[in-house]
Amino acid sequence: MLFGIEWDTSSNWAFAVSIFPILLKGLLVTLQATVLGFLVAMVLGLILAALKSARLAIISWPAKFITEFIRDTPLLVQLFFLYYVLPEHGIVLPAFLTGALALGVQYSAYLSEVYRAGIESIPRGQTEASRALDLPPVRTFGFIILPQAIPRIIPAMGNYLVSIMKDVPVLSVVTVLEMLNVAKIIGDRTFNYLIPLSMVGLIYLILTIVASYGVRYLDTHLPKRGIPLR
Repeated sequence: MLFGIEWDTSSNWAFAVSIFPILLKGLLVTLQATVLGFLVAMVLGLILAALKSARLAIISWPAKFITEFIRDTPLLVQLFFLYYVLPEHGIVLPAFLTGALALGVQYSAYLSEVYRAGIESIPRGQTEASRALDLPPVRTFGFIILPQAIPRIIPAMGNYLVSIMKDVPVLSVVTVLEMLNVAKIIGDRTFNYLIPLSMVGLIYLILTIVASYGVRYLDTHLPKRGIPLR
């Protein structure tokens, strides 16, 4: 029994049906961690990209160093640091939140490069024209450059969304009961790993296909000349 639900091991089909509600509970945790981690990565990645694009070296160089440090250290090390080291300094976070933050921080470094590529693809003449019109840099970045850059980087961002989703099982090392960890527990208790792991693999395949379709839809329907802001 797991999550208060019993499973039937009398036949393969009955076993699969009985564990499906349990896997759905793990799926919900997987989706929540994916969405929260991706939101953190998008926001932090955009901040890092903006800082790295600054003309002042005292701003851009620390941002570049932080990006390289995050990108060149394993996700598992960052996860252990947040979960085991921060409590020693009085910062205690729930396991789920710690895992989602670790995912967000790790992928923010990759998304910052995606943002940078999109920003650099915009003709520099638009930035120069904004300066000639005496527009504030923040307004230029937020209302002129970024709306044109986002449609160009949708496919790359979609790839990292799928990567975050497939990295969620790493959170099981800090006791997060995501879908794969739930399947492993079911296998440990029933000595039947084939069915729960196969079901998890099939669910991940469906999620990946749906996410890929969503990314293609956005890439097709977003205007290439920029997102209109009202």
